[in-house]
Amino acid sequence: MPDFITDAILLRKIEYGDHDYIISFLTESRGKISVIAKNAKKSIKRFSGALDLFSVSNIQCTFPKKNKNGLIILSGADLENGFVNIRYDVFNTAYASFWVELIHYWLEEDKVQSDLYDLLKFSLDALNEGNISKEVVSLLFQIRFMSISGFSPNIENCEICKKSLDHIEQKHIRFDFKEGRIICQNCVKIGSKYGMTISKGTLKQLFWINNNDISRADRIRFSKFAIKEGEMLLEAFIPFHIGRDFKSLQFLRRIRQER
Repeated sequence: MPDFITDAILLRKIEYGDHDYIISFLTESRGKISVIAKNAKKSIKRFSGALDLFSVSNIQCTFPKKNKNGLIILSGADLENGFVNIRYDVFNTAYASFWVELIHYWLEEDKVQSDLYDLLKFSLDALNEGNISKEVVSLLFQIRFMSISGFSPNIENCEICKKSLDHIEQKHIRFDFKEGRIICQNCVKIGSKYGMTISKGTLKQLFWINNNDISRADRIRFSKFAIKEGEMLLEAFIPFHIGRDFKSLQFLRRIRQER
């Protein structure tokens, strides 16, 4: 197979032996790939900051010639954006770490996901620039991640009676984690084990940021209450659906409590 060059976002880096790293990238043209960066611990100048978590780089990769089943070799990386404003803020770092950990564990190898690459890059750019609050950027990332991933929840109408969100009279609606759907109070079964009650206003705002042009995300204004509700919903539903607890999310929750 021919060698290749592509833009990539670093999702994960683990030590391998005394001198190497095994790295997972979300690439623009090839989806998620795993590569080995040989002698990366010694060759600091060769990679020059390009091997930091969630950095964006243009990477050059080589397929192994002897062991055809071996890992792709990272032969070079030119840093494009290190997101300095994210790295020097503990909350920004926690949010970005959650996003990349989520993608790393969900996404299969070698499956092109250009929409997901664009979403992650937009979210990291927005977080770094600070034009949109980090809480809203995270809500946007999570709701759109679910849409791209194919398990987007139904927050548009009651799953039972099909009444649209705008025509549901109650201000609070039940969200069913197991089925990924909303159920109005007229249809809900009392004592639902997996789920939570959420306000209609919060659901409407989540629906808006999921269905409008991403470049208009800075136009919506979430109340503090809606942000808290949105975080509770999405940060509970995603791990429930994927079936995994995320260390970065646990850390994010802890520093929120300390604040």
